[in-house]
Amino acid sequence: MLFPSLLRRAVFMISILSVIGLLSVDPIRADQESGTAIPAESRPCVDCHAFEFMQRALQDLKKTAYNLDMRTETLLLQVEKRNLCDCVTANMLN
Repeated sequence: MLFPSLLRRAVFMISILSVIGLLSVDPIRADQESGTAIPAESRPCVDCHAFEFMQRALQDLKKTAYNLDMRTETLLLQVEKRNLCDCVTANMLN
């Protein structure tokens, strides 16, 4: 009987203390900035960032396409070599 009433009181006190703690904290205003501000003149524009990103993406795509081309060519040469070897061994057995 004593335990449930103590538990209710403890929960109530924790709730009250939490509310008091949250009310005592100074809220962050919208005009406050975090970190250091970089002047607009020294920052590249958004379009420049997008252009650089697209250039890097295009270079990555070109490298990937080249690698896929080379891999495909290597696999085709391996298949042709295997077919030639199969033909030669089949002709030798006959």
